[in-house]
Amino acid sequence: MRAIVVREFGKPDVMKLENVPTPTPGPSQVLVRIRAVGVNPVETYIRAGTYARKPNLPYTPGSDGAGDVETVGPEVKDFKHGDRVYVAGDNIALTGAGTYAEYALCSPAMLHRLPPKVSFAQGAAMGVPYGTAFRALFHRAAAKPAETVLVHGATGGVGIAAVQIARAYGLTVLGTGGTDHGIEIVKQNGATAVFNHKEPNYLEKVMEATGGRGVDVILEMAAHINLDKDLSLLGKFGRVVVIGNRGRLQMHPRPAMGRDAAILGMTLFNPSPAELASIHAALVAGLANGSLSPVVGREMPLGDAVRAHEAVLEPGALGKIVLVV
Repeated sequence: MRAIVVREFGKPDVMKLENVPTPTPGPSQVLVRIRAVGVNPVETYIRAGTYARKPNLPYTPGSDGAGDVETVGPEVKDFKHGDRVYVAGDNIALTGAGTYAEYALCSPAMLHRLPPKVSFAQGAAMGVPYGTAFRALFHRAAAKPAETVLVHGATGGVGIAAVQIARAYGLTVLGTGGTDHGIEIVKQNGATAVFNHKEPNYLEKVMEATGGRGVDVILEMAAHINLDKDLSLLGKFGRVVVIGNRGRLQMHPRPAMGRDAAILGMTLFNPSPAELASIHAALVAGLANGSLSPVVGREMPLGDAVRAHEAVLEPGALGKIVLVV
């Protein structure tokens, strides 16, 4: 089979498309024919060798994907050949072989039903973006219906996922973006109002949209730029969940003190198996009833993984970048 292989940590061009043996599932494993792969920023940090968790070399990147079940081990009862699934799990930690490949070995816990009306590309956009958004909203921020959430950086994969999930659960959703097209897409996906973060007075507009009360929850994709400003947008007892950050910052804690505010970090590596199961039970239901519909901004062939790793870190992302196998 064809797979992207990383034999040394470094720049994107360390990823090579190679022919490697097709894996054989063990008694409790499932072999999935990968049709589409979700590209996530965390995979660029792992590839560069700067992330806290490093796989053993060589390895194939990727934790997200979608496809159909090829074969199952004799102990697997819940899946069979031909089942449509999306993959959400840390394949690298288990096998050293991720989803940037034509086939991937998975445990049944990594696999989730993909409704017929959902494309493989959309399924590949589920794992990290939608899992992160759900956990940030409900496991970390404990968001509740009728609260107001600001998705600060709403045009990317996690941002659009958060807008859709929050709206489906009855929250009022505000968002920010940097282009007219991106702002329109966020509105189409359920945001009540979206503000251009390139405008000098956009923070004042956010506050005006809440009647001066402030927001209850902020999901922050670029804490190194926005966290200090976020605190002034919170209402009393507000919460900021830091989803993304690319550097150090200086901030003043007093706005948090006066509001009894909380700054919460998160990673998708920390949930328990039970928490992960609850996340994906909700996401599969959202896919089935149509309240969740991943936006795929760009599809690229598997051999363009190098370019995909460059593109996923560029500003102005719209939706999810997917590699088509």
